[in-house]
Formats: sequence, structure tokens, C-alpha cells
Amino acid sequence: MMMVMQPEGLGAGEGPFAGGGGEYMEQEEDWDRDLLLDPAWEKQQRKVSTSPFPDGKTEAEKPTFTAWCNSHLRKAGTQIENIEEDFRNGLKLMLLLEVISGERLPRPDKGKMRFHKIANVNKALDFIASKGVKLVSIGAEEIVDGNLKMTLGMIWTIILRFAIQDISVEETSAKEGLLLWCQRKTAPYRNVNVQNFHTSWKDGLALCALIHRHRPDLIDYAKLRKDDPIGNLNTAFEVAEKYLDIPKMLDAEDIVNTPKPDEKAIMTYVSCFYHAFAGAEQAETAANRICKVLAVNQENEKLMEEYEKLASELLEWIRRTIPWLENRVGEHSMSAMQRKLEDFRDYRRLHKPPRVQEKCQLEINFNTLQTKLRLSHRPAFMPSEGKLVSDIANAWRGLEQVEKGYEDWLLSEIRRLQRLQHLAEKFQQKASLHEAWTRGKEEVLNQRDYESASLQEVRALIRRHEAFESDLAAHQDRVEHIAALAQELNELDYHEAASVNSRCQAICDQWDNLGTLTQKRRDALERMEKLLETIDQLQLEFARRAAPFNNWLDGAVEDLQDVWLVHSVEETQSLLTAHEQFKATLPEADRERGAILGIQGEIQKICQTYGLRPSLTNPYITLSAQDINTKWDTVRKLVPRRDQMLQEELARQQANERLRRQFAAQANAIGPWIQGKMEVRLGQWGRSWATKSWEFSSCLGPPAGGGRLAVGMAGSLEEQMAGLRQQEQNIINYKNNIDRLEGDHQLLQESLVFDNKHTVYGMEVGSTSVWAGSSCSPPFARTINEVENQVLTRDAKGLSQDQLNEFRASFNHFDRKRNGMMEPDDFRACLISMGYDLGEVEFARIMTIVDPNAAGVVTFQAFIDFMTRETAETDTAEQVVASFKILAGDKNYITPEELRRELPAEQAEYCIRRMTPYKGSGVPAGALDYMAFSSALYGESDL
Repeated sequence: MMMVMQPEGLGAGEGPFAGGGGEYMEQEEDWDRDLLLDPAWEKQQRKVSTSPFPDGKTEAEKPTFTAWCNSHLRKAGTQIENIEEDFRNGLKLMLLLEVISGERLPRPDKGKMRFHKIANVNKALDFIASKGVKLVSIGAEEIVDGNLKMTLGMIWTIILRFAIQDISVEETSAKEGLLLWCQRKTAPYRNVNVQNFHTSWKDGLALCALIHRHRPDLIDYAKLRKDDPIGNLNTAFEVAEKYLDIPKMLDAEDIVNTPKPDEKAIMTYVSCFYHAFAGAEQAETAANRICKVLAVNQENEKLMEEYEKLASELLEWIRRTIPWLENRVGEHSMSAMQRKLEDFRDYRRLHKPPRVQEKCQLEINFNTLQTKLRLSHRPAFMPSEGKLVSDIANAWRGLEQVEKGYEDWLLSEIRRLQRLQHLAEKFQQKASLHEAWTRGKEEVLNQRDYESASLQEVRALIRRHEAFESDLAAHQDRVEHIAALAQELNELDYHEAASVNSRCQAICDQWDNLGTLTQKRRDALERMEKLLETIDQLQLEFARRAAPFNNWLDGAVEDLQDVWLVHSVEETQSLLTAHEQFKATLPEADRERGAILGIQGEIQKICQTYGLRPSLTNPYITLSAQDINTKWDTVRKLVPRRDQMLQEELARQQANERLRRQFAAQANAIGPWIQGKMEVRLGQWGRSWATKSWEFSSCLGPPAGGGRLAVGMAGSLEEQMAGLRQQEQNIINYKNNIDRLEGDHQLLQESLVFDNKHTVYGMEVGSTSVWAGSSCSPPFARTINEVENQVLTRDAKGLSQDQLNEFRASFNHFDRKRNGMMEPDDFRACLISMGYDLGEVEFARIMTIVDPNAAGVVTFQAFIDFMTRETAETDTAEQVVASFKILAGDKNYITPEELRRELPAEQAEYCIRRMTPYKGSGVPAGALDYMAFSSALYGESDL
């Protein structure tokens, strides 16, 4: 697109002869001075024609400036032959200015005296100065006196002002604009690389390329050779003079044989081509408009592809994650289940948060894309099936439901395994003690030792058997307890239940067998008792008292070695109390032990007194005094060890209690904070708009529906955005508290603490906290995105903040229900208050615009669109069609070659891929329908 602006670096009045008209005069002053003092340059510009111009049948070389002046003077039927002589009287100078400016200068003085000439030259110089050129160090006297340097400088100033200054492409200076124009036009041509206005033109190919680009019928560019610069230059000069009305201003030999051709001469000559082909710039303007529209579409398509890709990846992650969370196959050991719990914590801490941010970014991208589509008058974006924002939200809710169920299952399974582990250990301990007790009992009961025993020995055997029966009865509770433990392990689905059942069955079978054998031996001994009546009463008494005491000792050892499972300080205190009660019975037990040992001593004393042969063993019991003392020592050693273990357990439970209280203190502070933020969010959505300014929530963003922001902030959109960023930072700053809470929560889980009576906030507070403290909190990010979209709307509509506030104030006044919408009657009243004279037909037409779905309400966005639609400057399908028509040479179709010639490569290929073939008779093969394509760009048909 061509743009006209004040040149920068080159311009009117440049060089030591002129100043002003912009800083470019001073920037080029040294360059002009050096050039004008160059004798070779001066000689070149003084060359004249050998025959009158424009006849030119036998003309030889013409100097650039002389030829340029004559190209304009011939329009007035005259010319110059000597540049420093023919301008001395000022008449042809004034005539030249009138021709190139199209304006009338003051009437010239007709006298031939010196002062008449000075007056005429002054009128010309005054006219130049009136065009914004401040002449410096140049006066009429120098021109009248034929000063060549001053004359050439003045002509160059005129060329700059009237031939070059107005050339500007994409807001560049005149010189840069002309160079950029040449580069663009010659870019597709081989062996052409325009980088300057001197050496880039020496081989003549650049000039031939300029002509061929606009008039391919005049030059066969394919036949030109880079090694024939003289031929190329002369071809360009001759074609330009014959067909383009551009006189020959340069000499081919001078250009080729000069290391650095004259830059100003070439600029002057090339500018003639620019003006000659100016009409073709209309096509470039059209191409620029098309490129702009296509760029909008390409950017939107890129956003759509990014949305589809991000949505697919997020849904795929959810699809892969849910089966993992739904896998409720338990492990057989606590360590394996704790690894599952650690994996779940890693998922919540490491894997899920990035996906939360992706979901937030997805919603932001969707809202931004819809805003851009609406502002560019494109149809709304409809994602692929199953990839709507609502679909992703539903999938996310499903994920979180499965996640909650998985967490509950994990904790329940860990509790179950913990209980199983405790029961299994207890079963193994009691089974081992019982098996140790029964070991060898069957062999003893099967003995027939009583057959050869004396009466006393038989009586001893009977008493021993009675003691065994007493001991056997005492172990009945242990066997029942073992069976009960096995039953509970089966009910809790213990993974080694088969082994437990087998061992329990063996114990029960053995127990039944012991009962049978015991009864059989009793019967045998009772039969022998009738024959044997001698028995040692003292030994019998020892056996009677030692057996229950020994059983008590065994029970004490068992109790002191018993394992426990407690979850609180109170339960531990209960165990301590029971232990203290047991220790209180030890003195009485010690006295009983002394009494039992005393009986044994009495036996020995009687034997010694009466000279009896003392028995090495008590015939009534296998238990000895040494056994009693050994077990008593074992009990005494176990008592302090159990004291220590209980104290350690009490310390552990007290530490757990401190963790509970520490977690509760933070959770009770953070939980209400989070709940307060949620309540503020929900409550603020229902509030009405009460001020003229845009207002936003102080902590959270708009609901998913958008369109109405919460109250709490005022000012310009940029100020509100800064406020929102500050609020977001406040939430981020609060994250340290949440991290500490999450750390305490992890400590509780590592300590296997699952309940906490000090707070109502459970394990889910960690998940909620992550959401509330995230640096990309989804609700807050959506609020900021909504403000950004409002900025896009304001800027795209060309509205000022005051205009936007005025529209908002009018809307708020007639929003009777304070719900962000106007009913039709209120909307009519609002329009009337703003100066609209509405009839029924006109109002009905407007309602179809602002309420196309006939919902019976007018939203603020629809109101803003209506107020700015008719005044906003936007691209339309009709404008794009008109631009394509220019590129197509006023045809109703366009060819791929034309698209590639007029548009950048990327945009050209984009159009070729999407345009449908043109349907019509007599059109060339490959013709494309640009009209249908333009309509599709704006959603009026399908691409």
C-alpha cells in the first residue's frame, strides 16, 4: 500500500543550497556539497543534446538534469540547451515550476535588464520556499550570473521536492521508499539484487526488470544477459523513451565504466519509472488489503489448531489417568500400599497441577479466540465433537470424582492392612507360644511309665496328670483366642489366610488329641491309684500351687510381650494404667513365689530330717523351683522394657497429637479463607452494576458464561488490570501458608494419622488449597482474560474510555433488574434517551441485530456492538472482493499465476489451496473463484 509522508534523509531543498522542510536537509548537506564540488559530476550534468528535444532523431547523450528539465518543459513547447545559461533570466525557470507544480506563478518581468532577471529568479525561489523548502546560501544573483554549482544545486532541490519527496512506502523516507519499491518490484527476477542507487544498476538488468514487471510485452527478459550491461542499459533507455515517455537521461558507457555511478542521476531517472507506473500501485494496495485479511484468518486458524491440540492432549491425559485411579486392586503388604499412596501424592503434587494450568489456559485461549473472531466479523469457533469447553469441564469433574474415590479407597485399604498386620502378628505370637507349650505333650501322655511305678510314683503320676489337666484347661482360652484371630483374618480377606487356617486347624486338631490322650491317661492312672496309695503330700502341694503360678507367669510373659495398636494419647494412657495395675500385683506374686519355693524347701528338709532318699524330680509335676525363678526373672526383665515401650508409644502419640493440632490450626485459618473466597466469588456475581466505570472482583474471576464482571474496582481498564494483577499476587503470596499446610498434611499421612478431632477440614483441604493458591488460578485467570478481551473490544471498536464509560452508564441506568441485561422496553427507552427517533419498524430491525436469537434481552456486549457497528472502520467481504478484482484485472476470476505475482508466497499459496475452481465458459484452465473465497472468509459460506 502506498503512503505519502514527509521524507526522511532526502527531500526538497537538499544540499548546501537549501535547508528546512525537515531534518533531512541537514542530514544530507555534506553529501550534496561533496558531490556538487566534484568536477566529473559537474561535467556530466552540463552535457547537452546535439539536436532539439523532443524531436531527438539524431540526439546523442543528454545530461540527467537537462533531460529531466526538458521532459517537463516540452509540455510547454520549449526546452533548454545549456543548463547554466538558459535559466539565467528566470523565465524558463518559472515556466518549469509551473509545469511540474500545476500552479501559476506571479507574472514575470518582461525587461532584459539584470534587475529584471533577478526579480524573475527571486519569484521562482520564493515559490520553492513556499513549498516548505528553506533555501540556504543561494540567491538570485548566483543564478543570474550563471554560477553552475548553485544552478545545479537548485535543480536538484526542485527534483527532490517535486519528483522524489512524495515517494514513501510503508512509512519510510523518500530515498528508502523508492529503494524499497524497486526491491519489491524486482525481487522475482534472477540476477537482480537492488541494494543502492549506484552499483546495483550497472548491468542494466534492474531497469529492464522494472519495465518487464509492469509491461512484460515491451521486453523479453529471458533473453537478456548479465555479461552485456551496455546492451541491457540501452534497451531499457530506448524502450522507456519510446513507449513510456521517459527521456534518456543517462549514458550507458558512463554508467558501466564508472566504479560508482552517480547516485542522484540514477535516483532522478528511476523516479520517472515510479511516476510512470504509479497507476499499477492500485494493485499493490489491493494486495496489501488481501494480505491483511488473510493474516487475520491464518492467525485465527492457528489459534483453533492450538485449541484442538491442547484439548486433545488434556482429554487424552484424563482418559489415561482415570483407569489408573479406577484400579482398586489392593496390595498384600503395608509397604506396597504406602508406595501406592506416595504415587498418589506425587500425582496430586507433581502431575495434576500442570494439567490444572493447561485447563485454565485452554479456557483463556477459547475466550480470546472468540473475541478476535467477533471483532473481525468471523463466525464463532465451534470445536470438534467432544472438545467443547463444557466437555472438558465434564471430563475434569469425572476425573476429580474418581480421584476422590481412589483416595478414600487407599486410606481404607491402608487401615485394613494395618489391622491385618496387627492381627497376623498377634496370631503368630500366640500360635508360637501355644505350639511351644504343646511340644512333647503327646509323647508324655502316651507314656506307660505308671505300669512299673510304685504306689508313690503312681500317686505322683496322678497328681502330675491333674496338674497337667489344670494347665490344659488354663490353655483353653488361648486356643479359642487363636481360633478367633484366624476367623477375623479370614473375614478381613488376609492374603495368607490359607496358611493361617492350616496352622489354626493343626492347633485345634492337636488340642482335641491332647484332650483325648489326657482322658485316657487319667483313666489309666485312676486304675493304678487303687494299687498305689503312697504319695508325698508336700510334693503334691508344690504341684498344686506351682502349676497355676506357672500359668500366671506364662500369662504375664505373654501379656508383657503382647503387641498393641493405638491411635491416640488416651488409648496409650489406658495401656499405661493397665500396666501399672499389673505392676501392683507383683509384690503379692513374689510372696506366692516364696511360698511355693518354701514348699520345695520343706520337702528337702523332711527328707533330711527323716533320712529319706530325696527325689531328684517332683513326681507330681515337671516344673522345678528353678523354672519358677527363671520365669520370674523373665517377668522382672520384661516389666521395665514394657515401661519403656509404652513411654515411647506415648511420646509418639503426643507427637501425632501435636501434628493434629498444628495441622488443625492452619487448616482452620486457611479453610475459612478459601471458603470466603468462594463465597465472595459466588456472591459478587449477583451484584448489580452501580457505577459508570468497569468493575472487577477483588479476588476471583467471572463465571463461565462471561459477560458480567464482579464489583470492587474502578478506573480505566488498564488500572483495573493492574488491580487484578495485584490481587493475583496477593493470592500467590498466600501460597506459603498453603505449602506449610500441605507439608503438615504429608507428615500426618507419613505418621499414618487419619483422623483429627480438632478440625472439620480433612485431607481434601490440600487439593482445595492448591487450587486457591495457584499462580494461574483458573477463576482469576479467566477474570484477567475477560479484561483483556474488553481491552481488545475497546481498541477494535475505536472507543475511548470516556465513551465506554458513557455507554456503561446508559446501560446501567436501564438495567432495571441489575442482572447485566436490558429488556426490550428498557432498551427502547435507553435508545430514546440517547437521541434515537424510533418507529416500530426501525426498532424491530434493531432488535434483530442486538437479539438475533429472540431471547427477549439485550446484553451489554450486544449493546456495545450496536453502538459502534455503523461507525467502526472494518474490513468487509465486499472490500476484499473489490481488492481481488483489481489484482485480477477486473475479471470475475483470478489465476494462480496472478496470485503468485501480486501476493507474498505464503499468502498466495494459502489462497490457491482454499479457492474453488471458477465455473464459467471460456475461462483458462486453473481459474479460481475469488468471490466465493472472500464470502467464506467472513462466514457467509463454507471454505
